Amino acid sequence: MSERNEQDEQTRYRVVLNDEEQYSIWWAGRDLPAGWHAEGTEGTRQECLDRINEIWTDLRPLSLRRRMDATAA
Repeated sequence: MSERNEQDEQTRYRVVLNDEEQYSIWWAGRDLPAGWHAEGTEGTRQECLDRINEIWTDLRPLSLRRRMDATAA
């Protein structure tokens, strides 16, 4: 296992999202940057990325989705 992989396995991350419902990962022990909120999942880097792949199925920002829905209605 490479040093990077070992470090990723030891470092805890959390899944975060912003007001546009865009997802990312952030170190679990650090304060979140302004505008980002914890989604609730914590784990290894890969576990968090897997969770994002599972839940972030529409990559369009929330504001764009709302505009498109309003136009379609």
